[in-house]
Amino acid sequence: MPAAASRAAFATLLLIALMMGANHVAARLAFDHGLDVTTAVAVRSGVTALAVGGLLLAAQASWQLGPRERRAMPLIGLLIAAQSFCLYSAVARLPVALALLAFNTYPLWTALAARLLYGHRAERRVLLAMPVLLAGLALALDVSGAVSGLGLEAHWQRIGAGVAFGLAAAAIFGVALVLTQHEAGRLDGRLRTALTMAIVALLAGVAIVLQGGPRLPTAPAGWVGLCALTLLYGTAFTIMFTVLPRLGVVGSSPIMNVEPIFALVLAWAVLGQAIAPLQVAGGLVVVATVMVLGLRRAS
Repeated sequence: MPAAASRAAFATLLLIALMMGANHVAARLAFDHGLDVTTAVAVRSGVTALAVGGLLLAAQASWQLGPRERRAMPLIGLLIAAQSFCLYSAVARLPVALALLAFNTYPLWTALAARLLYGHRAERRVLLAMPVLLAGLALALDVSGAVSGLGLEAHWQRIGAGVAFGLAAAAIFGVALVLTQHEAGRLDGRLRTALTMAIVALLAGVAIVLQGGPRLPTAPAGWVGLCALTLLYGTAFTIMFTVLPRLGVVGSSPIMNVEPIFALVLAWAVLGQAIAPLQVAGGLVVVATVMVLGLRRAS
């Protein structure tokens, strides 16, 4: 790939990571002003399904699924719906960067899911990365409560639910990745995403009905957050399927794992969220470990 294209690809990947990080900051802004998680997932997923579906129509791509994909896609959609709910629930309860760092443990869960579901042994590099990633996460979360000054029990009373949601999102996403690779990997990425987002939007819509209706923002800032998270998420996916292929880059590039770093800066600037330097150092360890795993996989 020419140097100019490489620079454009790198910049585009960073832009997508920035938008995804900003999406979660916007979500927290909306949650702080009355929006509930289920409504956020429904709106974001519905708009993204329409946007990516539009790309399919414009490209006159095939909508045909084989028997294997028809069986797998409903389960994958259900898993991504659960993952979306858990991740946004973590964002609503934790500083945004910490929620994303907990979620960034998904490579470990992916390796475990591949082992349990398909008998694949984890590569040595993944096994070596596990303690490093977990040590970085322990620093970032301040597991002892020493940095917060609250002590162990009080600190975990404050962050425990959010961390549980973040790790649950990572575990569910790991299973979804493995199923996607083995059961729907040959499906056009645009079609797979459009179908997944449509299923997520449908399930979230059902949940909204069961809870008695949507819980919309109660202040202008909340509406700004809802519009921003929807626009950012949908735009990021649209760029992923329109610009990146032309640059010869896949959307799963490890460069996009810098999302928590962008979220850390944006959350500080927009929400006033700040974490201690030791926690920042732990976050950098997590991000660097995940990026190294991704870079070695791509090489």
